[in-house]
Amino acid sequence: MQTVKMYSTLVCPYCVHAKALLKKRGVQLIQDIRVDLDPAQRAEMMALTGRRTVPQIFIGETYVGGCDELVELDQRGGLTPLLTGAQG
Repeated sequence: MQTVKMYSTLVCPYCVHAKALLKKRGVQLIQDIRVDLDPAQRAEMMALTGRRTVPQIFIGETYVGGCDELVELDQRGGLTPLLTGAQG
């Protein structure tokens, strides 16, 4: 299983939804980087993604995007292969 890193905040419903979907697909551990607790982490997230909103999700070295992109990837059947490393 690939490492999953997510920039998030505590009260973000999209973050909660993204985490639930990832857990449903077998992700046991999400490296949750809380940008509401550390503004420097939001600056890092913005530098990496060009986006200010959360969640911002990385699976392994692949930048997935936000919750909408994660759901779309799952609906296309691409999330599970990406999580298991079966996809480049």
